[in-house]
Amino acid sequence: MGNLAGFNAMEVEPNVGMDTIPAGEYEACIVASEMKPTKSGNGSYLNLEIQILSGPYQNRRLFEKLNLHNPNATAVQIAAGTLSSICRAVNVLEPQDSSELHMKPLRISVGVRKREDNGEMVNVIKSFKPRSAQPVATQPGMANSRQLATADVVASYSTNGKAPWQK
Repeated sequence: MGNLAGFNAMEVEPNVGMDTIPAGEYEACIVASEMKPTKSGNGSYLNLEIQILSGPYQNRRLFEKLNLHNPNATAVQIAAGTLSSICRAVNVLEPQDSSELHMKPLRISVGVRKREDNGEMVNVIKSFKPRSAQPVATQPGMANSRQLATADVVASYSTNGKAPWQK
């Protein structure tokens, strides 16, 4: 159970459902990561939480699962290749911990696909690339994100480790 003392739903706007974001390239950064066991219990994956940094989808979160420890060698090979792309994009070539990849801007290519189990449209990250010298603005209305500072991203992500209603 979690302590919700002091929370008043009338003081917080409710979340509305989030649609998929359009396919395209976005400037983003990894804001959190965690190694988790697979459902079957015979492996583990690195779960990455990725935040878009600018434009109309600023602060939206996407997730990437990397099956780094799995009996399926193909899954491990794909995950290792994706991790290599991420490491190269943020210029951390030999990380000792996934936290070393956090808060380093990179470009992501986002696609949209239909889930096989329920037909719902979902976003998928197709690739990770270094942040380019040119502004990433493939979607209408996207701003030049060079003006964003890492501190702004950190501030938008964290409220001292507490929920917004906890002071």
